[in-house]
Amino acid sequence: MKTYEKSNLSVKRLTSGKLPSLPFLRLKETILGKNYELSIVFAGRKLASELNKKYRRKNKSTNILSFPLSKTSGEIIMNLELARKEAPRFNRKYIDHLGALLIHGMLHLKGHKHGNKMEVEEQKFITKA
Repeated sequence: MKTYEKSNLSVKRLTSGKLPSLPFLRLKETILGKNYELSIVFAGRKLASELNKKYRRKNKSTNILSFPLSKTSGEIIMNLELARKEAPRFNRKYIDHLGALLIHGMLHLKGHKHGNKMEVEEQKFITKA
């Protein structure tokens, strides 16, 4: 397991390989704030499927799950295998797709729901990333 911890941020990879090279701390502080406590877990398809079934009652794997724990803390679970597979469909490189998904998950933690407003916010942060 690979782990990165710094300034109210914990990033863990439960699958083999190294942590993706993303500006985790900068994104967290920009979108959620410096005091927000965030845990990001990179998981495999099986764990993502189990959590999606348990918490969203959807019997399939998903690319990202966001769990707000309080107003100032939350957890994001990302499925690296699915993200890699779907990146070409979005005309993105794998690492760029992971960054976009991470932004998407953080906006959910901030309270945004799917829709035009969220898409505008995503694009604003994606272009800065």
